[in-house]
Amino acid sequence: MIKQRSSGILMHISSLPGDYGIGDFGKEAYRFVDFLIKAKQRNWQILPLGITGYGDSPYQSFSAFAGNPYFIDLNEFIDSGFLDKQELKEIFLGSNPHKVDYAALYNNKMTILKKAYLNSYEYIKEELRSFYCDQEDWIREFALFMTIKS
Repeated sequence: MIKQRSSGILMHISSLPGDYGIGDFGKEAYRFVDFLIKAKQRNWQILPLGITGYGDSPYQSFSAFAGNPYFIDLNEFIDSGFLDKQELKEIFLGSNPHKVDYAALYNNKMTILKKAYLNSYEYIKEELRSFYCDQEDWIREFALFMTIKS
């Protein structure tokens, strides 16, 4: 039996304001958590976060384990020196700050993330190997599936 009641908010991470076409796990997510605390909310239900296909429904994911790269905070790469903010200004990720342009994200954000990966590889390769080993029960098949699918 539940002895303590609580309340919260249901809002997908994509609904947060975002500098790069969609809400992500960057500073706005932290600000939202701070807001929830001040509002005495104890729960944030964020809906599924998996990688999506055509239609971009969070309920139609290619994996129960793989996260959606759209929600990666590009500012972390800028702050770490792996991306240049000026380069990001030249990449089109949508023109309406109130509506996600999934086609623009699909066509352009992955290009940016690949560049960030290549720029950071020497610094993260040991963590990446460790992650791969820890997640090997699903990650190899997922990578194979995504490769064949593309």
